Amino acid sequence: MRIVVTNCNTTQEMTEEIVRGARAAAGPGTTVSGLTPAWGPASAEGWLDSYLSAAAVLDTLRTYDGAPYDAVVMAGFGEHGREGVRELVDVPVVDITEAAAHLACLLGRRYGVVTTLERSRGQIEDSLETAGVARNCAAVVGTGLNVLDLGDDERTETAFLAAAERACAAGAEVLVLGCAGMTGLQRAVGEKLGLPVVDGVAAAVKLAESLVALGLTTSRAGSYAEPLPKRRAWGRAAGR
Repeated sequence: MRIVVTNCNTTQEMTEEIVRGARAAAGPGTTVSGLTPAWGPASAEGWLDSYLSAAAVLDTLRTYDGAPYDAVVMAGFGEHGREGVRELVDVPVVDITEAAAHLACLLGRRYGVVTTLERSRGQIEDSLETAGVARNCAAVVGTGLNVLDLGDDERTETAFLAAAERACAAGAEVLVLGCAGMTGLQRAVGEKLGLPVVDGVAAAVKLAESLVALGLTTSRAGSYAEPLPKRRAWGRAAGR
């Protein structure tokens, strides 16, 4: 089984970190490779970045010419593009935001998301609402860290723990890592908090493996029907 993980930004180092986390979660016989968009934002923080990232990820998958893959994992927490990718490709598409929330709902009555900047809250809340899992979300709390600041492990852990206290005070019984760049943090903070902490990248990989193993993929009846045939211009180059 081959899973392709799409980073939502152009920072190659972050793609590599995400892929390491995805491979650690993958089962025997699963190959994980990462895709980094050739254009778009260096980090996705805000509505403009998110829409730009979505178009870049769609274009990256549209022009992909590597080995065939069995599933796509979208590694952008709260970022747009999930529904468009499901129309575009013929394999299961699992978004880390949706995957983490679904697993969190199996572990406690209410979950909290700890993310980067407070400005990302609206996008994450909208993504959870669209996925049908917002009702169980107690709070989306920011750490005040930029995405590109997450490389400082000690600073990230300290900020996460402080934000986690606010999420727990709001009623969270389970916590979710609200950024793909936080992958791997769940072990350290989970032990200190005494709560389950769900990593969206790992959750998405395991759900993608399950869908492939069960022979299931996106329904084409209605919402995710194949795109209507028409001319579409992608940037300066005409394409599908």
